[in-house]
Amino acid sequence: MSNLRQQPYVQTRRDAWVEINLGNIEKNFLTLKKYAKPNTEIYAIIKADAYGHNSIMVAPPLIASGVNAFGVASVDEGIELRKSGCDIPILVLGTVPTWSFIAAAQNDITLSVFTQDHINAAIQAYEHLKKPIKVQVKIDTGMNRIGLYYKDAPAFIEQILGIKEIELCGIFSHLACAEDRDITKMQVERFKFVQEKFPNIKAHILNTAGIISYPDLQFDAMRAGIGIYGLMPDLPDGAKAPILYPAMSLKGRIGYLKEVEENEGVSYSYKYKTSKTTKIATVPIGYADGVPRALSNKIFGIINGKKVPQIGNITMDQMMFDVTDAGNVGIGDVITLIGKDENEEIKIDEWANLLGTIHYELTCRLKVRLPRVYTR
Repeated sequence: MSNLRQQPYVQTRRDAWVEINLGNIEKNFLTLKKYAKPNTEIYAIIKADAYGHNSIMVAPPLIASGVNAFGVASVDEGIELRKSGCDIPILVLGTVPTWSFIAAAQNDITLSVFTQDHINAAIQAYEHLKKPIKVQVKIDTGMNRIGLYYKDAPAFIEQILGIKEIELCGIFSHLACAEDRDITKMQVERFKFVQEKFPNIKAHILNTAGIISYPDLQFDAMRAGIGIYGLMPDLPDGAKAPILYPAMSLKGRIGYLKEVEENEGVSYSYKYKTSKTTKIATVPIGYADGVPRALSNKIFGIINGKKVPQIGNITMDQMMFDVTDAGNVGIGDVITLIGKDENEEIKIDEWANLLGTIHYELTCRLKVRLPRVYTR
């Protein structure tokens, strides 16, 4: 096991925080791992600071659970993992500037390549370091974001195999619509067009939805992303979703309580007015913490096991809740915005549905100022 150094406990001086259950991350990974065939490797995708969960903290339980490699979005993310003591393979999934190839190689980070400029930069990095540069070829089978068009990939791969300065560690592609069986079939057929020409090179295409829905299409490795954090991507009809456990909760303490009369406006622009005498609790969480202002007057919190409505426009640093019917409530009591409290639960999917977005975006937002508290 890697000798990873987790961040020390940080004393927060804010009455608002994100709580991360590392035990749930471990359980979710092991659940997805069950889909793997005996020789299939599993990459854990911990890019974007592990989707807002903190990559340095989630890496150790994943390594302890048997992950084979990590996927990140940038060289800097990979270097941060290396500095924390991570010594398993790290693949940068996205495109990187050519001037970062040397830093990547110095830290034993594998890069995605798909242009002639990438090849030239790898050769130049070798001349500087005198060691082969590790790469994987990114193949575009229909995402049309980055990557080499699949018909052009065989010649590109042959070129790399003939260059001693470059160590080819794999080829991969990405599913654009894993929830659509026909589109997925098309992408896999395009990927096989390349993969079958190089059967001895590691190949992978499946993401979380693919792992669950197409276990027969694993190739040599698969990449577990959002499912690690307990959130379910869209699946095709007929696919059975496993039980996963959300790892992230959002909580805050009541900083102020007041009672206002009927027909009083609350917060900016008076988008909400009381219809009765109302007890209002103010919590120090706002849109600067990553809670979209567009959720104003649409979401709930949980206190004493009861859901309470958020009222008034969400402000930069604070928001208000109607706790009139929540029983005995006092300053310092915790309101749960995302997560469980007794028999009630609010999932981040509910926020995503209200906003017409996906939970990926929201977990990544909740990291600007909110300290992390880690539990098992």
